[in-house]
Amino acid sequence: MKYFTSIILITILLFSSAIAQTPKVKLGIEVLKENNFDILQNKRVGLVTNPSGVDSKLTSTIDILYSGKGFELVALFGAEHGIRGDVEGGDKISDYEDAITGLPVYSLYGDNRKPTKEMLENLDVIVYDIQDVGCRSYTFISTLGKIMEAASELNKEVVVLDRPNPLGGNKVEGNIVEDGYFSFIGQFKIPYVYGLTVGELAVLLNNEGMLENGVKCNLKVVKMDGWKREYTFEDTGLNWVPTSPHIPHKDSPAFYVISGIVGELRDVISVGVGYTLPFQTFAYENVDGVKLANRLNQLSLPGLLFMPISYKPYYAFGSGEHISGVEVFITDFAKAELMKTQLYVLQELKIMYPDYNIFYETSKRHINAFDRAMGTNSIRNIFSKRFKVSDVNKYLDKDIESFKKLSNKYYLY
Repeated sequence: MKYFTSIILITILLFSSAIAQTPKVKLGIEVLKENNFDILQNKRVGLVTNPSGVDSKLTSTIDILYSGKGFELVALFGAEHGIRGDVEGGDKISDYEDAITGLPVYSLYGDNRKPTKEMLENLDVIVYDIQDVGCRSYTFISTLGKIMEAASELNKEVVVLDRPNPLGGNKVEGNIVEDGYFSFIGQFKIPYVYGLTVGELAVLLNNEGMLENGVKCNLKVVKMDGWKREYTFEDTGLNWVPTSPHIPHKDSPAFYVISGIVGELRDVISVGVGYTLPFQTFAYENVDGVKLANRLNQLSLPGLLFMPISYKPYYAFGSGEHISGVEVFITDFAKAELMKTQLYVLQELKIMYPDYNIFYETSKRHINAFDRAMGTNSIRNIFSKRFKVSDVNKYLDKDIESFKKLSNKYYLY
């Protein structure tokens, strides 16, 4: 009797778990398939994707479109990290042939970041399906912009299969990019955290003249079903597939915002890249992690806690050496000001070590990368005078409300 009771309890638990894991959101690729690929019929299709381009059952969009009826998938395009996600960030990628489908794979993170005429001449439509992280300096949205520009020039259609913004649709943080600081990690005049799905962002870029020379492409967005602006990725019930090697789990996009800009100073500080906590730490040699954590916790930053940590990175800054500092924990995502966190860390480090100026210790190359990620050099110039976050608060916040008003016109959900 006890045996059968146990079996019943296990069955109930498994059934309850299955219900709890049922996705609340139907992805763009699933809506497209459900509609029998209607907007692709009788067309030659190119697909821009990576391993995050999957449905809720983890079937690749490549496979879904390759086996679809009434149209032909004829080419694949890879952004940074490649279509299989096996390329280190920043590494150039060459064109090659996909081993599974035999289709040509054109790199958009090598010699050509914008599709060439030769890449697109045999296509009618370019489908984009990559999981976004909701942060301006992540290069996939820059790739999307280049695709849209090329499509406009060659009269090709662009279809964006929409996916959740893992940071939700309400969080907007940071200044917009300024003239002189546009780059592949800051290609558009948008805040660092922009609070839009990739489909909504595409429509905004198209309609607000933010593409190069103000061009506009023939754009369609396949909307999700069930997504809500207040949803983080956890709320969707979907499985997180790493969008790149250092964004391994569903909370990684938030941590990327927390430390990614300071992480550009990669020759003088570790943000956990090269260890098991990418973008979740701030550490370098001989830092008193206990004191730093105490100082940061005494600031009572909303939604954040800090804990001392000491570790030996496997690669990147500090490889093979013992370094120390703090690990960041998010206790209330809605209240946390993610982007400013890294500046508070630098503020407290400067108080602890007044003779150490992190901007003097790094190379000009990495200073430039910091400014490009920030979208301006003004933040660094103002902040480095006293290392006080209060000196740059107003600058960091100056574009938030105006962007919210602008972007509200393009909400799809």
